[in-house]
Amino acid sequence: MNDRTCIVTRRQAEPDDLIRFVVGPDSAVVPDIKKNLPGRGCWVTADRLHIDKAAAKNLFARAFKAPVTVPTDLGGMVDGLLSRSALGMLGLARKAGAIALGATKVESAVRSGLALFVLHATEASDDGVRKISQARRATVHLGGPAIPAYKLFSEAELSLALGGTNVIHAAVLAGDAGRAVKKRMVALDRYRGGSPDDLAMLAAVADEDDAAEDME
Repeated sequence: MNDRTCIVTRRQAEPDDLIRFVVGPDSAVVPDIKKNLPGRGCWVTADRLHIDKAAAKNLFARAFKAPVTVPTDLGGMVDGLLSRSALGMLGLARKAGAIALGATKVESAVRSGLALFVLHATEASDDGVRKISQARRATVHLGGPAIPAYKLFSEAELSLALGGTNVIHAAVLAGDAGRAVKKRMVALDRYRGGSPDDLAMLAAVADEDDAAEDME
């Protein structure tokens, strides 16, 4: 089996699209999020569905050709590791000055095209999200970048990572620090199945474009 072939789908993929696992000294399966742990590894498509399936069907034992112990909630363990990695990088971006906080500053960063992506706390009100989503759509229609939005963390998690209080909306600005954060946010979002808010925004833009074409 190719070293970068998913043990569930048997399809080859790029490392960023897979999560690597190794076997620890106690024969337990260990997620290798950074892909740098020693030992022979196996790979699984980087989403919760495939990791849960690999655990349920005992595919790790077959991949490693040895008896292994799979943690009871391996999928949750991976989610926690990806989440901590994303929040840690978000904190570094704050120290680098690459974060805008608060609905007004986030909307301004979006409309100016400086925002790389937007974060909404899970507790964010529909009204607050709607205003920023409107700014994201307007930016696209004016020829600016499509700015994704993610709802991955609670207010408490965002506030702790960003050194603030009551952090509901944040924008990560373009630049090296922002791109490093985005890579981890994309990985976590993909692992959890995608952001409904972002998919809805893209669908809305497509519908509006189709309507404009029909009128021409």
